[in-house]
Amino acid sequence: MKPAASGLEAWLVQRIGAIYMLLFVPFIVWSLTARPVKSYVQWRAWISDPGMTVALALFFLALLSHMWVGLRDVLLDYAKPSFVTRASVTFLGFSLLLLGGWALKILFNAWL
Repeated sequence: MKPAASGLEAWLVQRIGAIYMLLFVPFIVWSLTARPVKSYVQWRAWISDPGMTVALALFFLALLSHMWVGLRDVLLDYAKPSFVTRASVTFLGFSLLLLGGWALKILFNAWL
């Protein structure tokens, strides 16, 4: 039998994601400042670079997982009664999955 979750996993997801996002945002600002993107063709070329695509996909993964942990915890703590909690957490999960799918679609359509 698996022991109850201690919360360490959620804490690590949020901290690791926050560190990645904290490092990634200045990198993007520097990247766009060093080589400004002035047209759609340049933007598409910049975004279709495999390294940038993977870095952006990881950014969105970190952002969405950070949102999941934080909002889920708020809903679990404050949404009452239990059916409202379950419905809210389920809606949140599906919404974040849709947002993640949309972000991946945008990123990987740049390759086509």
